[in-house]
Amino acid sequence: MADPRETPRAMPRDILGRAPSLADTLAQRLREEIASGRLQPGEKLPTEHKMSETYGVSRPIVREAVGRLKHDGLVTSRQGAGAFVADPGAASSFRLEIADLSDRAEMSAIVELLMAVEANATAHAAVRRTQDDLGRIQTQLDAMQAAVFRGEPGVDEDMAFHRAIVEATGNPYFRDLSQFLDHRVRHFIRTARANTARLGGLAQAVQDEHVAIFSAIERQDAPAARAAAEEHLRNAATRLALYLKP
Repeated sequence: MADPRETPRAMPRDILGRAPSLADTLAQRLREEIASGRLQPGEKLPTEHKMSETYGVSRPIVREAVGRLKHDGLVTSRQGAGAFVADPGAASSFRLEIADLSDRAEMSAIVELLMAVEANATAHAAVRRTQDDLGRIQTQLDAMQAAVFRGEPGVDEDMAFHRAIVEATGNPYFRDLSQFLDHRVRHFIRTARANTARLGGLAQAVQDEHVAIFSAIERQDAPAARAAAEEHLRNAATRLALYLKP
């Protein structure tokens, strides 16, 4: 194991090209350094200043990238000493690489995962929801309908609707996993939708699926809520294939 007092070895200057997310790009580059063994377990990472110079990015970008590695359990911090590559068995955080959603097999696997989480969360929400929970879900449902009337994608309202349902489960682990998936998966699906030309009548069809989910939760009908959420996700996968066509 490397001595934390040792000065990190010099890294070759390797400026990153400008990209939509420099922090993601740098985090992936550092993951590759760790996976290849160029950065060994116990080895101290270069300073923020050094990495900033090496990769041609700002120190806040470096800080964000290293933070992502810490979240993934690949890097640990030692007070007053800096950041170090974690031991291989130390990682306990779940990691999900961004899927290639243009690949049919990967998209099917992602939808299967979402269905396992979101459909079951929706069923629990139907049983456990309070009147206050129902009011919050209704508010987001109405906001989505207003977006449809305005001819807008309603992406933020859509995500808020599903978050309100997850909150209604009263289970913090559903909430945490859903937030993770929002960031890693659903965000990209809905961004693709928002940036694609709207197909005639499609927005209202999506809204009707949301109404079916809400109605089942309102009736506290767990099986119907689960079935409505599953149907919504299956249809979302079909629509995504349309959005991704050139």
